[in-house]
Amino acid sequence: MRHRVAGRRLSRTGEHRLAMRRNLVASLFEHETISTTIQKAKEVKPFAEKLITLAKKGTLSARRQAIAMLGNRDIIDYEDGKAVKKGTIIGKLFSEIAPRYLDRPGGYTRIIRLSLKRLGDNGQLVLLQLVGEDEGSKKQTKAATKRAARRKAKEAVGAEEEPDKDEETTEAKSKSDESNKQ
Repeated sequence: MRHRVAGRRLSRTGEHRLAMRRNLVASLFEHETISTTIQKAKEVKPFAEKLITLAKKGTLSARRQAIAMLGNRDIIDYEDGKAVKKGTIIGKLFSEIAPRYLDRPGGYTRIIRLSLKRLGDNGQLVLLQLVGEDEGSKKQTKAATKRAARRKAKEAVGAEEEPDKDEETTEAKSKSDESNKQ
């Protein structure tokens, strides 16, 4: 019986599951979007979000905990056929990704289902992505759109009134100039 047993086995040993989870999260932080199966994405998402929450602290102990949980692999880029080290996963997590989500209380990743199936075993494919910094929660975006609509309406009303004021001021200036000349 599996009473109160958390997590999916994914037909792997414990060591293989741990390595797979670390590799997927490291790839997610490196590329900010990855394609995988729905089961793997659901298993990896909480781990990635915990690491981002840990990185938001920004302390040395938090950095050491993240290294212990994830490892600190290098980010390698190929330029002119040569491998060039661009930094590390933990460095990118703490310097680029975590500051992006300082005001966000959670929900740093999302799963988008794709219509594609994997060719070999017909597995359901998904995109696991980091949520962009400009995207808020649904409530916040609805409120923001309402505020923007109100601002536009006020600006439109203000724009209609302003030409009248400008015409009055130009007429007053021309009258005062004529009186000064006489």
